[in-house]
Amino acid sequence: MDNSIFLAKFWGYYLLIFFVILSFNPKRIRQIFNDLEDQKFLIIFSFLAIIIGLINILFHNIWEPNWKLIITLIGWSSLLIGLSLFSIPKRTIHWLKLVNIRFVRGNIYTTFSNRFISIKYCICYYNNLIKKDYLRTTYETIGFNNFFINN
Repeated sequence: MDNSIFLAKFWGYYLLIFFVILSFNPKRIRQIFNDLEDQKFLIIFSFLAIIIGLINILFHNIWEPNWKLIITLIGWSSLLIGLSLFSIPKRTIHWLKLVNIRFVRGNIYTTFSNRFISIKYCICYYNNLIKKDYLRTTYETIGFNNFFINN
C-alpha cells in the first residue's frame, strides 16, 4: 500500500475517533490541559509528538498541491508542537489553550454540526475528484482526449 494512502487512513481514523470522543465528552479536553501542567506527562507527550511527527515526515514529506499536502502538514505540525512543548512548554501550553478556546470549545451542538457538515463536503468533494480522475483516465484510454480539456 502506498505511504500516502496508509497515512491518510491512519490520520483519518485517528482524528475521527478523537473527534467523536471529544465531542461527546468535552471534560476530557480540560483533563488533557490539566495533565500538561505535570512535567512528566508533558515530557512524554512532547517526545511522543516529536516521534510521530518525525515518522510522518520521513515517510511522507510531499509538498504537492493536493490531498497529500494535508498529511505532510499534520506531520510537521506534530513535530513543531512536540518541539515547542519540549523547549518552551509554558508558552506552548498557553497558545494551545487559546486555540482550544477559540476553535474547539463553544456550543457543542454548533461545533458538532459544523464539523459534520465540513466532513460531509470534504467527502463529497474528494469523491467527485476521484470520479473525475477515473473518467479522465477512462476517456483517455478510449481516445476522447479532448473531453476534459475545458472541465
